[in-house]
Amino acid sequence: MSKSKRRQERERQGKKQSQNPHGKVKSFEELAADAGKDESL
Repeated sequence: MSKSKRRQERERQGKKQSQNPHGKVKSFEELAADAGKDESL
């Protein structure tokens, strides 16, 4: 009784997405630089 390849791939992708669902977290320096850019508008 093995799982289909399609089901295995879907589970693997789900686990991968759940680890970091919102992308890379910026460092404090990057956030501060972005905040400085926004204030000049």
